[in-house]
Amino acid sequence: MPAAVAHSVSASRQWVSEELAQAAALVAERGRAEGQAWLAGLWRRTAGAVWACVVLLLLGQALTAVGAGWTSARTAGLAAALVVAGALTAASWFHRAKGGALAPLIGEDNRLSTSRTVAAGWVLFVAYSVLVLAGRLAAASRHRERDALISGLELARGAGVVTVLAVVCGIAVLVRRVVGLRVLGQRLQKVRADRPRAADLLTDDAGRGTFADIQYVVISGVALLFAAVRLARRPDQLPDLPWGLAVVVLVSAATYLAGKYAEGGRPVILSVVRAREAGDLDAPIRTGDDIEIRGAGFVPPGAQGADRLARMVVRVGAVHVHVPLVPVPGGFRNPTDTLLTVPVPVEVEPGRVEVQVVTAAGVETNRYAVEVTE
Repeated sequence: MPAAVAHSVSASRQWVSEELAQAAALVAERGRAEGQAWLAGLWRRTAGAVWACVVLLLLGQALTAVGAGWTSARTAGLAAALVVAGALTAASWFHRAKGGALAPLIGEDNRLSTSRTVAAGWVLFVAYSVLVLAGRLAAASRHRERDALISGLELARGAGVVTVLAVVCGIAVLVRRVVGLRVLGQRLQKVRADRPRAADLLTDDAGRGTFADIQYVVISGVALLFAAVRLARRPDQLPDLPWGLAVVVLVSAATYLAGKYAEGGRPVILSVVRAREAGDLDAPIRTGDDIEIRGAGFVPPGAQGADRLARMVVRVGAVHVHVPLVPVPGGFRNPTDTLLTVPVPVEVEPGRVEVQVVTAAGVETNRYAVEVTE
């Protein structure tokens, strides 16, 4: 620490905070570059995973065909899988710089979207089911068999699947609209992630597991598995998802949407007091003193890193004060989600001034008036 600031507690704290913020900004920049490189190479892994699923399907069909024999339904299922895998591979190549086939599932905050992933799963399954029926129809030689396959596409046969598909796709579109409006209205704080992760499907922006997301993924996954089994048993029609299971999926989707409406909230200042060290006398707020800003929502989910916390600003009158970082093992003592400590700069004129916090997500709190004396 330079000798010029070692004699002052506030100056040394500010020096440590500035050094930490600069180092954190450099690390964050390297992390973002690494995330872009990882995303650019993701398309090969997604394409490999798709073709691995095709190989597993082939192996499963070959094992189950022992004794029962190879049927036209198995050929149609394999051909449909090849068509879907080819389409996904082509999409991966065209979007190779943005995550390959996962590009449509990545939200504006660079995280995997739970609603889009669930909707994409149902869309791919329904497309695969229709391709299986199309393959069987192309291979059918008898008029009665062709009529039976065409009747398998009637709405009465697949009403449950069609209803679930419509709802989950509508949820994906509606959630994007809801989140966008809440962010623009400063009722929801969003911080961009360095790169998408599979855990994003089950967690919030801070990495904590959320009930709404988990139950939506689990119930949708179970329903998809059930529908796949029904398709394997009856490849001559759309999977007739029972209405009881379809209603369960709809309730799960409604719970997920309600959770999206309930999350977040605008940061708020509840009180501002003078920070007091042990042994200090009680006194009014003066220029040069530290003040404690108490409230809620100061640290947005996903902004716990030093580079994000260093962006926080407190307006004291007309002066913008950067919040000093005070590190402790495992995190930071300042700032926290409910408490900020900043000095009152000497540039602030004595009198009644307003205090306002600007979070790392760019959201402003309410204004809180305090009296500053000489």
